[in-house]
Amino acid sequence: MTTDRPDTIVLIHGFWVTPRSWEHWIDHYERKGFRVLAPAYPGFEVEVEALNADPTPIEEVTVAAIIEHLASVIRPIDPPPILIGHSAGGVFVQILMDHGYGAVGVAINSAPTEGVAVYPLSQAKASFPVLKNPANRHKAVGLNHDQWHYTFTNTFSEEESRALYERYAIPASGRIFWDSALATIQPGRQDTWVDYHNDNRAPLLFISGGEDHLMPPSVQRSNAKHYKSRTVTEVKEYPGRPHLMPAQPGWEEIADYALEWALQHVRRPQPA
Repeated sequence: MTTDRPDTIVLIHGFWVTPRSWEHWIDHYERKGFRVLAPAYPGFEVEVEALNADPTPIEEVTVAAIIEHLASVIRPIDPPPILIGHSAGGVFVQILMDHGYGAVGVAINSAPTEGVAVYPLSQAKASFPVLKNPANRHKAVGLNHDQWHYTFTNTFSEEESRALYERYAIPASGRIFWDSALATIQPGRQDTWVDYHNDNRAPLLFISGGEDHLMPPSVQRSNAKHYKSRTVTEVKEYPGRPHLMPAQPGWEEIADYALEWALQHVRRPQPA
């Protein structure tokens, strides 16, 4: 595939964290000569501590608002950038690519797009703090440290896990979580719908952690199999890695593989 080599990488964070969770990757890619952007969701532009003190922006955010905000960041970039998303950020990468944005995409421990019905037991347990109560659909729902450890850092020591919890953790949108959980059974296209037959979509790599409780490898594999287009879609699994793979010691291997794969598969997508 030939196109102008991207000089910009856009890192998209997931739920329960902010762009701060990309802090090591930002520095790593900048030292390789790339311009690196890590946009927050609309209203999330403040620090972790501020969002924990006042989670109103989390309660109010929607998928549509997130996609439009991210698109406004990506749209002016030329040549089109590399898109890398983690968890819910992986869903947003897929949606953005389906809309014609990005030269190539990487989804790390990605949540599923609409139609992926795989729901492993560990995912049910990890999601339980949000989905246990329908009233959470109207709230920003946080995790205590034990829940965080199971969901994000199950391969970390207690000390490492707690340090990351204090540095990164914020509540998540109950509304988006509930809407995503119900998307497969509700009629019509929901917020996380993509066209699995879109031949104009740029190449996409799923990277999966073998010990991820929230988005286990079976979710990534199922999501990838849903794509029926002629565009490249691949899955790379790393045994022993948890959901918070971008922060686990050895994250440089993941970051370098994602970048190398992306540069090998760059193409300029057609506008949606």
